[in-house]
Amino acid sequence: MCDLLPLHELLLNREGVDIVFAIDVSKSMLAEDVAPNRLLRSKRIISEIINSLSSDRVGIVAYAAQAIPQVPLTTDFASVKNFLQVIDTDMLSSQGTSIDAALNLSVNFFDQNSETNRVLILISDGEDHDDISQKVVQSIPDQGINLLTVGIGDDNGATIPLKINGVIDSYKKDANGQVVITKRNSEILKKMAKVSNGIYLDGNDTEIVLDNIKNQLNEIDKT
Repeated sequence: MCDLLPLHELLLNREGVDIVFAIDVSKSMLAEDVAPNRLLRSKRIISEIINSLSSDRVGIVAYAAQAIPQVPLTTDFASVKNFLQVIDTDMLSSQGTSIDAALNLSVNFFDQNSETNRVLILISDGEDHDDISQKVVQSIPDQGINLLTVGIGDDNGATIPLKINGVIDSYKKDANGQVVITKRNSEILKKMAKVSNGIYLDGNDTEIVLDNIKNQLNEIDKT
C-alpha cells in the first residue's frame, strides 16, 4: 500500500487557478439597458463562470464608493453562489464608484503564499468618480495577476429605475432634480486592461464573455 502524501504536499500539488470577482454594486448597475439589469447580468456571468470550474478557488469583492470583501477564496462553489444571490446595490451606503478601491482590495485578496495562478475579473459599467491609480493597475501583472475587465451596459446611456416591490416608482435624479443618465465607460475598462496586459470583454453578450473567459482560463498554465 502506498504512503499518503503529507497535507502540505497535497496543498502544493492542488491544480487550479485562484479567481477573484470584483463586482460593481453602485446604483448605476440598476440600469436596464441590458436585461434584466446590469447587476443581475453581472451576477449571471459570475454564476455561469463558476459552473464551468472544477479545482479552482473563487472569491468575491463588492464595491461602490468603497470595496468590501464578500467571499474569501474557497472551493465551496455552492456557498459562493448563495452569497452572490444576496449581493445588491443597497449593501453599501456610500455611492459612486471607486474602481481604485476595488483593485486595491482585490489584489490583496489573493493568497500571497501560494504560487497558484491568479485571475482578477472586474465587472463594471466603468462609471468611476475617482481617478484610477496607474501605479495600482501597472502593478497587477507584477504580482502575477491576470486582469480581465468586463464592461456592462450601453455606451449611449440609460436611466436608473427605482422600484418598490418590483414596480418602477421613479427614476434616480441628481442634486438638481434632473433624471440621471448613466453611460457605460468602456474606454476606462479597456485602458485598465491594456495597462495591465490584460483583456477587455464586452459583457453585454453573455455567451461571448463566457467563451472568452473559459478560453483564457484554459490557456493559463494550471499550477
